[in-house]
Amino acid sequence: MQIKKVGILGCGLMGSGIVEVCARAGYDVVVREVNDDFLKRGLDKLEGSMNTGVEKGKLKKEERDAARARIRGTTRVADLKDVDCVIEAIVEDRAAKKEIWTEIGKVVKKDALLATNTSSIPLSSIAPATGNPERFLGLHFMNPVPIMKLVEIVKGIQTTDQTFAEGKAFIESLGKTTITAKDTPAFIINALLVPFIIEAVRLVEAGTATPEDIDKGMKLGCNMPMGPIELLDFVGLDTTLSISEVLFSEFRDPRYAAPPLLRRMVESGFMGKKSGRGFYDYSKKGDKR
Repeated sequence: MQIKKVGILGCGLMGSGIVEVCARAGYDVVVREVNDDFLKRGLDKLEGSMNTGVEKGKLKKEERDAARARIRGTTRVADLKDVDCVIEAIVEDRAAKKEIWTEIGKVVKKDALLATNTSSIPLSSIAPATGNPERFLGLHFMNPVPIMKLVEIVKGIQTTDQTFAEGKAFIESLGKTTITAKDTPAFIINALLVPFIIEAVRLVEAGTATPEDIDKGMKLGCNMPMGPIELLDFVGLDTTLSISEVLFSEFRDPRYAAPPLLRRMVESGFMGKKSGRGFYDYSKKGDKR
């Protein structure tokens, strides 16, 4: 089928980025949030991102205005009834995803492409809720979506070859590069990345090294653009904790178990850069521990 109109569920950090890249690629976009406050915050974040693109010369003003004109916000699931593709990008919670997909399955077109942006949850545990698992696949965008070129495509047990081909073609139309993963917890990227980040937190917890020295060591010693603690703050401590719990519940492997320090920080509201405080303090200009 030809995709012309895309529906996005969620306008948070990932959802707003997906909305932006779809609109900039020429697609009409309907983005749904649970209430007007969340929707406004998400659309403000999106506009800020595009304005930054204009300021840096990566996006023309006319392109920004044209993209914004293609975007419509809503709080009603029913407003996605005529979209050709639905991408879910809500909180990384299995029950919440199953609930929203049950709602979507009742209103969306039967031949619509259905995709989740989950970064860790196996598709097989969500697909039945859609009512159309053959048309369901994983499209895991990297953060920040407008900048990162990679998208993991995950083929579920019931995903047809035609659905997979349509998903791949759609992602490539956004100017992204794809890799393919089987339907296993955390897929490729996070199956490798999360244990790396967790081990860095364990080093801090044990007093082996400071976050600054861990990050400096990995950047200067391993030529990484960002250290693991910096990356953790950027991705979100709560998101990383959720992925860790999915992996540990599936495999019962100690390397996936969340360190107590990570859990305590999330419980204290230290979610990382998005909350103004993680392992580093972002409340003032510059990053300060």
